Amino acid sequence: MSLEVLKRGLLATVQDLGRKGYGKYGISSSGAMDSYACSLANWLAGNDGGEALLEITWSGFSIRFLRDTLASITGADLAPESSGISVPMWRPVIFRKGSELTFKRPVSGCRSYVAVLGGIDVPEVMGSRSTYMRAEIGGLKGRALQSGDVLQVKHTAFETRCMWSSVWNAEYPFQSVDWSASPRYTYGHPHQIVRVTRGRKYGDFSSLAQERLFQDEYIVKPESDRMGYRLKGPQLQLVTPREYVSEGVAVGTVQVPADGQPIILMADRQTLGGYPKIAQVASVDLSRVAQLPPGGSIRFHEISQSESEGLYFEQARKMKLMKSMIDYRLREGFHAAAGFEL
Repeated sequence: MSLEVLKRGLLATVQDLGRKGYGKYGISSSGAMDSYACSLANWLAGNDGGEALLEITWSGFSIRFLRDTLASITGADLAPESSGISVPMWRPVIFRKGSELTFKRPVSGCRSYVAVLGGIDVPEVMGSRSTYMRAEIGGLKGRALQSGDVLQVKHTAFETRCMWSSVWNAEYPFQSVDWSASPRYTYGHPHQIVRVTRGRKYGDFSSLAQERLFQDEYIVKPESDRMGYRLKGPQLQLVTPREYVSEGVAVGTVQVPADGQPIILMADRQTLGGYPKIAQVASVDLSRVAQLPPGGSIRFHEISQSESEGLYFEQARKMKLMKSMIDYRLREGFHAAAGFEL
């Protein structure tokens, strides 16, 4: 036993980077809504990027560590605290056995991620530990976490555990390092400019709809969830009303149902859709979309396909560099435990 859920909060699930290759069978990839925060949380906790972790939406969630644990918190700032002390984010943190971690209130963004050294140990389903609640698979029994749930954490290498043991005698409920992996600029801001490319049916929309898509603001509706972000704004109408044959859709596809209000498909999306696809969100901006709360706003900015691909490769290069820097600082921390401070 390693983690005990004390309060379930609004919604908390076990996620990883999702299951790949099962879309042709109608199985959504699911996985962390904010893959950027998911990867960094794992790296800062000493894991590879794909280990299972906790995705916490909004506030009210609370856990108790049942053993000394190296962890990290990334994503939304939901005011995490332990024994009344604010817990720093985007950095490695060691929690002592018996310490509690509570997410008090949303400050910026809406989804936090908690990774622990070794990763959450739940069964793999189709190559992933992510929870897909609509199909009731993955995570802990295919459902959201409940108060009283106990989660196992995979055992780590003996050497790693020994290296961290030198800082486990602190009198405080947790300790953290004096460095962090700072999030990207505008990360978690409630008003986002989101880059998109034209969708397959962009030309079927009226010139007024094409103009509105890039000039007007759209508000995130409360009905938004892990399946899709429903937006409210100027109606986007086709030149001629028509029906389409269902075809494959991806995370970030912007489709427009008959009411003219766009929907951005997210991690738990369906695999096929028949609504016309007016745009596709650049993959580098999906994490910032995932952190938008209800009431947040989006302005779409058009880029070309080549620009979108360039942004992706540039982000991949920066992420690789970030991983190397974190690995270096962690190894440094293993051998210089005095670098830890409250």
